[in-house]
Amino acid sequence: MPKVQTSVFQRLIDYALIVSAGLLYATALKYFVLPSEVILTGTEGIAAALSYYFENYALFIILYLVFQSALLFFAFKRVSRTFALRSLIVVVTVTIWLTLLPELRFAQPEPQNERIILVIFGGLLTGVAKAIAFQNRGSTGDEDILGAYFAMKYLKPVGSISIFAAVISTVFGLAMSILKNGKFEPVVNTLMYTCVYIFASTETLNNFYHKFKITMLAIITRLPQSVGDCIKMTSPHRTYIVQNGIGGHSGDTFSMVKTIITHEELPELIKAIENADPDNFHYYHEIDGISRHYYIPPIA
Repeated sequence: MPKVQTSVFQRLIDYALIVSAGLLYATALKYFVLPSEVILTGTEGIAAALSYYFENYALFIILYLVFQSALLFFAFKRVSRTFALRSLIVVVTVTIWLTLLPELRFAQPEPQNERIILVIFGGLLTGVAKAIAFQNRGSTGDEDILGAYFAMKYLKPVGSISIFAAVISTVFGLAMSILKNGKFEPVVNTLMYTCVYIFASTETLNNFYHKFKITMLAIITRLPQSVGDCIKMTSPHRTYIVQNGIGGHSGDTFSMVKTIITHEELPELIKAIENADPDNFHYYHEIDGISRHYYIPPIA
């Protein structure tokens, strides 16, 4: 297939996945998250809290659009045009789908029934939707836009930003709950379910999206030059070090090649190293506290 056709085909796939992320996210919100009345993270949480207070579903959609417009402008200015455009496609898809989806009920949202099922499954679906959007150089908007910006700046997993964004929205949502119910018990109940939702969504995102997970890869080999060439060819922006050693049992001379890469780059690099030296021995592990000078390609 010609290179131009391949490029166009890949772009079509990217946009199809971006739209599917929006469809999945809207489905999670409509049928699982909003019916359970948990407090979403970021500005979505503020919109949800106000819609719960006034018992007006349309209000959530209106406020969602207003808040996302401001954040998309931030994405255009601070992240990239591609990222902002693809995030816009997700936001538009979510808005349309939230409006058109029929009213269905898969579980009873009351605490004594299946509310926990709604919360956990909704969290899993939103986490997967966010990961799909990020993997295709977009986002579901809201705190994910800020997550992309700060992840590149501070080299932290994008899902971690949701925790900080959740603090403000949760406090606001709990305050609205107190004003509406006038009781303390429902507030604590909502807080517990909100924490479960945030944890499920954040962990799912971080487990599926590995761009900002940093990994140390060590390769023990007799062909250090070939392994080094693989690293430079597969990840041109990475470097490596070579340490010489002697096998404890065999007494043979070996080399240990070490490089620091992202978890996203790991599978392709291991495959290349296996081809260059089928007899190599390698291992890897996640590392924390890496210098901010470490380079990670932008999301877009």
